[in-house]
Amino acid sequence: MRSKLVAGNWKMNGTRASAQALIGAIKQGLSAIKTAQFAICPPAIYLADVEGLLQGSGIAWGAQNVSSEIAGAYTGEISAAMLVDLGCRYVIIGHSERRALYAESDTQVAQKFGQAIRAGLTPILCVGESLQQRDDGSTQDVVARQLDAVLMLLGISAFASAVIAYEPVWAIGTGKTASPAQAQQVHAFIRQRLAAHDAILAGRIQIIYGGSVKAGNARELFGMPDIDGGLIGGASLDADEFLAICQAAG
Repeated sequence: MRSKLVAGNWKMNGTRASAQALIGAIKQGLSAIKTAQFAICPPAIYLADVEGLLQGSGIAWGAQNVSSEIAGAYTGEISAAMLVDLGCRYVIIGHSERRALYAESDTQVAQKFGQAIRAGLTPILCVGESLQQRDDGSTQDVVARQLDAVLMLLGISAFASAVIAYEPVWAIGTGKTASPAQAQQVHAFIRQRLAAHDAILAGRIQIIYGGSVKAGNARELFGMPDIDGGLIGGASLDADEFLAICQAAG
């Protein structure tokens, strides 16, 4: 049986002081939950601080992005090896904000995925459609294209050490949320898509949901058969809200 994973994506928010206070509250609140996995993905500049704060807690940490290159003259970039050096377990790959605001292509996302896997990180691969694409009935086509970019470059075996996050773009930071039935439908499609290549792997991989998950809807979302937790944005910056979401997974 797959365990649940709840990962907090802080995006470009926080200070050293707020990170310390938030993680202190989260550590205290999660100490009694043993049946799910948890991770924090702060801005890269705070990863060293978060490493120190989370050591020995059982809560993992990760980055929000990684370079598609190994090393070299890439000013401002952060390599997978650097993230490993800071004790990261996870790295978010292909978040919709990276795809939309920084023009990351499916190919570049797949390359980043590969760098993460080779370094021993667990990539959280984000896939999802815009509102127009959903209205056009092309949700499955979009998600399939995003998955296939990784499959074509790296093969199905690369997903053995990965997590997939379905995040409908129209539900991120908008207050709108895919209904549990809508989310389950896409999660099931993702699992079926992978099962065509390796049914055992597809049955084991965690597929989490991201898109305005809150304490009030988390339990129903996480109760769907193919939803294995959540990638939490704004709500992960509020200790009480994030803890309530984590309790719904535990």
